[in-house]
Amino acid sequence: MSRNFYVLAGTLVLLSLVSGAMTFVPSSFQPGLPANASLWKTLALFLLLGGLISMLVGSMSNLFEQVDRRTEARRQSERKRRQKGL
Repeated sequence: MSRNFYVLAGTLVLLSLVSGAMTFVPSSFQPGLPANASLWKTLALFLLLGGLISMLVGSMSNLFEQVDRRTEARRQSERKRRQKGL
């Protein structure tokens, strides 16, 4: 599950970089696209923020999945130990 968030974060950051680069392109090369640099900067900022949030969610879900796996492994090892003791 966390891998999906990492892919989403990478995509959003890449699109953010493209949007940031669009601020340096003159308006004559952008027919039909918004030529206002502040609009591209705002879009890049929101995409970057979305990518960072997605990366945080992916990291947290990865940590919680790891805790769940370790807890389950510990329970199983304790059950085996109890069964051998009986």
